[in-house]
Amino acid sequence: MNEYHYEKLLNINTGEDMRKLHPITHYHPYEPTPYSALEELFQHYEVKKEERIVDFGCGKGRLNFFIHYFYDANVTGIEMDEIFYHEALRNRERYFEKNKKKKSSIQFHCCLAEEYQINGLENRFYFFNPFSVHIFKKIIHNILSSLEMNPREMEIVLYYPSEDYILFLENQTVFELKQEIILPDVYSRNPNERFLIYRYGF
Repeated sequence: MNEYHYEKLLNINTGEDMRKLHPITHYHPYEPTPYSALEELFQHYEVKKEERIVDFGCGKGRLNFFIHYFYDANVTGIEMDEIFYHEALRNRERYFEKNKKKKSSIQFHCCLAEEYQINGLENRFYFFNPFSVHIFKKIIHNILSSLEMNPREMEIVLYYPSEDYILFLENQTVFELKQEIILPDVYSRNPNERFLIYRYGF
């Protein structure tokens, strides 16, 4: 399906809106993960209903609704921009008008990503290069602190991963590369068009 058909199926509006640029340079402009990329990701990456997923820099919530609709997992979106946060809430209302599912399993929080308190049950964390590695390091520290309090296996999913993210994860954390998923139609032109999944397990 193309972008239009997914938006219609989910009854949401999550298209790109570059008019809203944040003055804090550590944070990057909003850009949703293409539906074609999500299709490729979930052809190779398993999501179970009992998992709890956090999308840092969720924007209008596209990933959250996609995962909830197709996999019925609990999803949380973290967004610092109030305009996008309120658009995500409006999308949530529209989504549940059409899809009669458990509303508490999709949540959105408006805060700086590094200030979000990691829930002891959350075990999947998604990043589409939303901010500088300086912020990323703080979030990973929060994730690892949560891990000390509540030991569990965890995975970090990076889309369009920056070299800084990769170097930090591989050289300064307990996470190990589990899987690489390339987007075959565009990877040859742009090697950043891929997903990297890092895992910590017992």
